[in-house]
Order: sequence, then C-alpha cells, then structure tokens
Amino acid sequence: MDSRQLRYFIAVYEQRNLSRAADQANVAQSALSHHIANLEAEFATPLFERKPRGMEPTAAGERLYEHARIILRAMAAAEREIKEGGSAIAGDISIGMANSGMKAIGVPLMRTVLTKYPNLKLSLTESLSGATLLHLMGSEVDLALVYNPPSEKDLIAEPVLEEQMFCVGTEKLVGKKAPITFEEVAQLPLILLRHGLSARALLDDPVPLKRLEANAIMHLNSTSGMIGALTAGLGCTIATTHFVSEPLKARLLVTREVIEPKLTRTLYLCRLRNRPMTYVMEEMCRLIRALIADQVGRGAWEATLLI
Repeated sequence: MDSRQLRYFIAVYEQRNLSRAADQANVAQSALSHHIANLEAEFATPLFERKPRGMEPTAAGERLYEHARIILRAMAAAEREIKEGGSAIAGDISIGMANSGMKAIGVPLMRTVLTKYPNLKLSLTESLSGATLLHLMGSEVDLALVYNPPSEKDLIAEPVLEEQMFCVGTEKLVGKKAPITFEEVAQLPLILLRHGLSARALLDDPVPLKRLEANAIMHLNSTSGMIGALTAGLGCTIATTHFVSEPLKARLLVTREVIEPKLTRTLYLCRLRNRPMTYVMEEMCRLIRALIADQVGRGAWEATLLI
C-alpha cells in the first residue's frame, strides 16, 4: 500500500463510480480498477460492493477512508514542513468554530491571515458546537473552538475562556432584569438546542442541563431560528450576552442573571492527539488565542480568559 493507492481509493470512495474517479485521479479506468483490486487483496477483504449503478463502500471501505484521509494529510504536512523548515507559514489550514467563536473572531482571523500570511489557504467552518466537534473528530478540520467537549483520549482540549449564562427572553416573558434562581428558570417555557453534543455547549454541569432539557418546550438546531423564536416571544432560553448581543442592543430581549447556582460554560481550543502539530497549526493556535484575548480585553466578548 502506498500513497498513490490511497489517493485512488479516496477518488473511488468520493465519486462512487470508477469512470468519474479515473477522471478525477487522471488515470486510466483499468489501472484504477487494478489498484483497488490490489488493495482488497492486501487487506483480504472487499472495500467496495460492485453494483450496476456504481461502487458502494463496505464497512472496511468506510474505515479505510477515514484512515486514508488522515494519512495523506499528514504526509502532505510532513512534506511542507521538511521543505519549508518553518521559515514560512504556508499551505492549507482548516478551522471549525462554534457560532459564538465565529461571531467574535471570524472576521479578525480572516483579515489577519489575508494580510499577514498570503501563502496560507484558510478554510473556516461554522456550526453548532456539537457539529464542530464532529468535524474535528472526522478530520474535516485541523483545529476547532468547541464548548464543553467530552473527555476523549484522542482529543487535546485547551480551555480558553469561561462565559456566564443568563436567562434570555422578552421582558414580557422573563420579567425585569433582577437575578432569577435556577428553579424559577426551569419553570419557564424554555427553548434549547437539540439534545446531544450540541446541548453540551449550553452548560459546564450536565446535571442542571438534564433538568432544563426535560422541561424544554422545544429543541432547535439553528441559531437564527433560536433568535427568531426568542424575539417573537415563543419562549426563553439560557444563553450568553454575546450570543444575543444584537437583539439586546435593539431592546428586543432582556437578560436575567441565573443564581443558585450560577451557570457557566467553557470554550476550548481543540485538536486531535494523533495529528502532529505543524508550524501552521501552531501559528493559528497562537493567533486564535491572541484574537480571543483582544476581544475579551476590549469588552467585546463578555467572558473570563483562561489562557
């Protein structure tokens, strides 16, 4: 097995068709078929099911695809590292961000990369925190800003900031700005992010999170949908002031500090343990930390720095 065979395998996996894969890989279809057959012989198991309308990956093919992507990206990174010797920040970097992270530092990050690192190709992915973590675990991104990731042996997670959570809704629904107890919040018509990894972004402590989820009237998988529901007075939620900064400024929503207990969440800068740190990743980690510190220092992001 060599890198060429892995590239051919990935082409077939992604195209699900030998003819299209051959065009993508710029190789004869017969040669491509021969390489796939050799791989299957080496592993002693089929990697694809041959069907009239194309090639369907087997379970073994699915697993090899995940490994092949990691191997080829690591090989490309190693080649760049050796050739450049760290003298220049160049190549490709993919960063995933939870919505709040993109909102706070997305534009400054893009601006800095464009002006300071002209040879660096940046790819940014924005999603709910749980989806961002899945993108990282699937090697679709190199770095990720994620809230409250689970403890995983394959994950290196560095805490960067802590945010206080508030009860957020229309004044008619949640009342005046005085503090509100957790028990009182639990009795309100709550709209929360969907269950699972995305819900973990809500709170550090899973115990009150489960209580809130059990009482929620609705679960959403959309930040714009959440803002729309809140401003329409359909319900309230637990969120940071950063998340609802625009409707707060427009006085469409109000916040109430949650007490007994105080609720917080933590943002982490994450990467995979089996991915070697490159010069580019190292520089992007440094830049992300600096941009976050600047946003918090200027008061644009209400949070406590942990770096």
